[in-house]
Amino acid sequence: MKNQLVAKSTLLVSLCLLASGVAVAADTQPAAAKAPDPALVKAVADPARTPKFAARDPSRHPAEELTFFGLGPKMTVVEVWPGGGYWTEILAQYLKTSGHYIAAVTVSGESEEEDKGTAAWRTKMEAQKDHIGTLTISHLGKGHYEVAPPNSVDLIVTFRNLHNWMDGGYVDEALNGLYTSLKPGGILGVEDHRGLDTKPQDPKAKSGYVRQDYTIALARKAGFEFVGASEINANPKDTKEYPEGVWTLPPTLALGDKDRAKYVAIGESDNYVLKFRKPAK
Repeated sequence: MKNQLVAKSTLLVSLCLLASGVAVAADTQPAAAKAPDPALVKAVADPARTPKFAARDPSRHPAEELTFFGLGPKMTVVEVWPGGGYWTEILAQYLKTSGHYIAAVTVSGESEEEDKGTAAWRTKMEAQKDHIGTLTISHLGKGHYEVAPPNSVDLIVTFRNLHNWMDGGYVDEALNGLYTSLKPGGILGVEDHRGLDTKPQDPKAKSGYVRQDYTIALARKAGFEFVGASEINANPKDTKEYPEGVWTLPPTLALGDKDRAKYVAIGESDNYVLKFRKPAK
């Protein structure tokens, strides 16, 4: 039954893409789950991590997700829009000795809320620099899409941010910029809140949810090959229709104490985890 559902989902994606005029190539299915690098497991288990971040690991599966993306210790890795630093604490620690971590933060002045968040992230990471190392900073936002020099990055990851670029009206430009920065054969890993495939996609993604097939089409439009998907962060309890969109659920809980137990019981949103490749030639 599970294999039948996967096959139907893949067929649906292909039909949607064909209908939109996007060329469909045979997708490479992900290989059997690979065991995470012990050094990555150690970075995730690091007691120096922020406790509230570590508490979210059962919902976010960091070691497994980064392994799915193909993270290695000697890579140059860009994390786009690091938010509060959940992934920064893991990635920077893991790459500190042999790799290179770059944080592409938001562009100053685009959003007062994002400016405050980036300032708090900078302060927090500066306080940890002896532990995680000195970070390289770049930017992504309206008018600024080069997160690293062209053809210089092994892996770019972005977690629950694509819907913001859609809302900002520059999702195509952002993906084109990421494509340019990746080396030929480089990988783009995308996680976001999965929208209902029974409803048309809001191009602004105001609810925070984005259809998986829509995301694949956007990435292909930028030139990426779709490698595969992981269901590691799937949540079938998520109905995806709430008063305050995805932010109704944890960790935001936008309604405060109203129906709090109900939304806590649902847990964090249903998320797709998608892996794309810049063609080697």
